[in-house]
Amino acid sequence: MVVPCVAELSDPVNDAMVPRRCSARIKKLKSEQEAQRERESQRVRCRSNDDSVLGKKTKVYKKSKLVTPSQAQAQAQAPNNDVTVATVDNDDVTITNVAAPNDCTDHPVPETYLNPQLSGNGTEKSSHARVTETLRIFNKHYLHFVQEEEIRCGRAQADQKTKKHSKSKEAEDDGKRSSKRPDLKAISKMISEKEVLNRERIGSLPGIDVGHQFFSRAEMVVAGFHNHWLNGIDCVGQSAGKKGEYKGYSLPLAVSIVVSGQYEDDQDNYEEVVYTGQGGNDLLGNKRQIKDQVMERGNLGLKNCMEQSVPVRVTRGHRCVNSYVGKVYTYDGLYKVVNYWAEKGISGFTVYKFRLKRIKGQPVLTTNQVHFTRGCIPNSISEIRGLVCEDISGGLEDIPIPATNLVDDPPAAPSGFTYSRDIVCAKGIKFPSAPTGCNCHGSCLDPRVCSCAKLNGSEFPYVHKDGGRLVEPKAVVFECGPNCGCGPACVNRTSQKGLRYRLEVFRTPNKGWGVRSWDYIPSGATICEYTGLLKKTDQIDPAADNNYVFDIDCLQTMKGLDGRERRLREVSLPGYWHNDAEKMSDGGPEYCIDAVSVGNVARFINHSCQPNLFVQCVLSTHHDIGLARVVLMAADNIPPLQ
Repeated sequence: MVVPCVAELSDPVNDAMVPRRCSARIKKLKSEQEAQRERESQRVRCRSNDDSVLGKKTKVYKKSKLVTPSQAQAQAQAPNNDVTVATVDNDDVTITNVAAPNDCTDHPVPETYLNPQLSGNGTEKSSHARVTETLRIFNKHYLHFVQEEEIRCGRAQADQKTKKHSKSKEAEDDGKRSSKRPDLKAISKMISEKEVLNRERIGSLPGIDVGHQFFSRAEMVVAGFHNHWLNGIDCVGQSAGKKGEYKGYSLPLAVSIVVSGQYEDDQDNYEEVVYTGQGGNDLLGNKRQIKDQVMERGNLGLKNCMEQSVPVRVTRGHRCVNSYVGKVYTYDGLYKVVNYWAEKGISGFTVYKFRLKRIKGQPVLTTNQVHFTRGCIPNSISEIRGLVCEDISGGLEDIPIPATNLVDDPPAAPSGFTYSRDIVCAKGIKFPSAPTGCNCHGSCLDPRVCSCAKLNGSEFPYVHKDGGRLVEPKAVVFECGPNCGCGPACVNRTSQKGLRYRLEVFRTPNKGWGVRSWDYIPSGATICEYTGLLKKTDQIDPAADNNYVFDIDCLQTMKGLDGRERRLREVSLPGYWHNDAEKMSDGGPEYCIDAVSVGNVARFINHSCQPNLFVQCVLSTHHDIGLARVVLMAADNIPPLQ
């Protein structure tokens, strides 16, 4: 697993002692060697102590009790009892102390989660992990509905070649009519599957910190942060009065507002907001006021908040071309309603105005910093502060990759390697010949007839949206190759199109080099391929402490070995693969990529216990799964300069 923003690089020249990612196989070999040395040392100590232990009084030790997952869960539910949890994440084991639910001293939660998620050993996941998982589920459903629509449109286009224009045009129009708002379909799907976080709660929410960014209002809904995809005011209604948490409150109460320019009378100075009330606005049209507002629903909720000193969450929307709604929403913290009044608005209708001030003592306001940071992204590379290299790829990539260093004195650029966009084969290793390709022309449109789509479970793994996004992780993705009839713009060649986002390699104070993006990156987008020198795994010396080795472990992932997340999904595997899988996966990966001396920007991206990228094995120029391409893709929506 990898993360593009706080990579821990061990540069061969400058950072020999900085910890980096190490493959699971090499770690296992090292641990076995250490265990063997420890056993030898223990035997020596035992032999030297044989005579001294005779005649001594025997000391009795109590047996350690083995705690099962169900017992661990029961302990977690007991008062004043912390549980130590070990979670396996492919390469590492993370030890975390999880406080028992009864120890929580945060604000009371009026409603529990509809679907509380549990980790593999029976303890509840952290709030941040739960939010991340929920948003990933949403993006998966969203992309599935986008995929359904693209398949309909693709079939309509394919039908144009074999049917009359009027019929195909009618089919295309039917597809468009049924395609509207895949985000709302995703919300409905998650509600029906009980996958949303249902939280009518006053104040801040666990797992969503000040500065958190949502790529759409729909994401805010499924995270339980703002429970309506269109209304700017989210309220706890009268029906909640039956719950003990709201006893003594006058309802409704506003718990969240979104400031995004929907009302022409809004004023926003960041620390203070004059917010136009709810109602009378043509929200889906020209955003102008078309009738008077009334003191009810959200307006009454904000008035009650002022009178009862109840804080309100404030989120601001700002333009973003990478978001499918054209905006990104940043949570800016809790505000208090200090005043309200009614006046004639710009369009001549009565509107309610509410003045809100930010509560002191919270983390620094981020939305104005977001605008400032975007403004600081230079128009040219020469404007970058601390620039030590204009392009580490030396012009090999379509987009330059600058390197900056504001840490070292004197500042130095990354060194000790040769940049390569492609895999370089070690002596004696050759790629297999290219398979027979599909017979599509121009671009693959219909998965019913595309032979490459049939290998992917009779569907295209990518959608066209945002330049190509993977719908969900798979055991392996079959892309179109050199013998296919389609062109380079085909969606099933998404990972072959090179860099699409502006990346920067930068020096960190304590973690060596890191990588960050200047652009918003949507989930499922391709970041880059991991390149280097292709070797046999038995050619790597574990004692050499080479931390740039990436095992090609597609077969092991299919079987879920050594803590890997199993991802078989719907793929059509050739018959001979099953025999190869049994022979090869048990002995570990046969091939690996060594980027210590040859590689690309991916060598600066490293392991994280909270990754926002995932590894996807891809086959395009051949179908040998042991030599699959290793492609890094976005697991989450990644804001710039995170």
